[in-house]
Amino acid sequence: MEKGSDLGRLWWAYAVSTYGTWTAFGAFPLIAVRVLDASAFAVSLLEAAGIAVSALVAFPLGPWIEHRPKRPVMIATDLVRFAALASVPVAYVLGLLSYVQLLLVSVVSGTAGLAFTAASGAYLKHLVRGDRLLAANGRFEGTLWVATAAGPPVGGALVELLGPVVTVLTDSLSHLPSAMAVRRIRGSDVATPRDPAARPGAAGLLHGGRVIVHDPVLRRLFLNQVLVSGLITATTPLLAVLLLGEYHLPAWQYGLAFGVPALGGFAGARLSARLVRRYGRHRVLAASGWLRSLFPIGLAFLRPGVPGLVTLIVVEGLLITCMGVFNPIHATERLRRTPGDSAARVLSTWSVGSRLVQAALLLTWGVLATLTGPLPAITASGTLLLTTPLLLPRRRHMTDLATTAPSKDVPAT
Repeated sequence: MEKGSDLGRLWWAYAVSTYGTWTAFGAFPLIAVRVLDASAFAVSLLEAAGIAVSALVAFPLGPWIEHRPKRPVMIATDLVRFAALASVPVAYVLGLLSYVQLLLVSVVSGTAGLAFTAASGAYLKHLVRGDRLLAANGRFEGTLWVATAAGPPVGGALVELLGPVVTVLTDSLSHLPSAMAVRRIRGSDVATPRDPAARPGAAGLLHGGRVIVHDPVLRRLFLNQVLVSGLITATTPLLAVLLLGEYHLPAWQYGLAFGVPALGGFAGARLSARLVRRYGRHRVLAASGWLRSLFPIGLAFLRPGVPGLVTLIVVEGLLITCMGVFNPIHATERLRRTPGDSAARVLSTWSVGSRLVQAALLLTWGVLATLTGPLPAITASGTLLLTTPLLLPRRRHMTDLATTAPSKDVPAT
């Protein structure tokens, strides 16, 4: 990625905000447990409500983003996330922080994040063409996993030294240089002209869903991704309750346990394009998709102390390495199969669907953990993940894009 290029500036915006976000990994559950003394169900509700409401609010934004230049949208959503997240440390210092405020901030920042993702994904498709797209997605994925490796341990140390909300402040401030980097992009922008004959209202909002349903690869990728991400996300607050509450793991060890395994994600992202060139897209997608569904069952063996910490690091490391290989192929296939004039709507629909499933599973697993305890609920999630590879795309559908890409006019189904 050339220094000073528009792609480099887009990558810098992504990198700095991603590092900020992962420094604040688990911040809201940590604050809920340590500061507000919330129960397992309340922590799951905090995560679920923020995800679900932000998804519903963001859904109508897809068509709106599609018809507008993408860079101003990215800048605006960065500034919204900065303001929303900054309110948490301010309220904490003033002694006014509440569970309701955490819910509201989760909704606002989540909505802005979904809008940013839709706009940046559409802009990346405009900026990078052809075979360079997989390499670009691999770089973004590698950055994500390096941030995932570095952020939680740094965040855990900051929490131990300066208190539980300092990482939220770090996350907030990271969105300012991100906005500045997007503002410095000098290339052309992209906005789909409005079609006067297009139907307004729900028909326009559901366009992204029709594109996904019409293409067999997109349809299977979507179903697989929303279930995998939902089942993994459902265990996140339960791991916080189990490790921080029941097992009394120090915050720095909690961050380390999720940070070190992310190095596997970086390695997987760097290998992804090379593996595709050697073995083909379908074979690598299928193999990494099957393997990432296998390892989470190992979380059933979590125990207090060093053995449990080692188990968590090993399980997460194997899982994340597979995700590092899988995700760039998944992201590239999704962008390549999506018509350029529908990219923002498809990405928006994809994010909204994923968030709603995550919210439903978070609530379900919160209730399950209340009835059975966090560890049995985590075990149930790992067991169900074993079935998700059945939804991966079939080999016969992963043919040349020239014959399978969806047309501009996608019929309703």
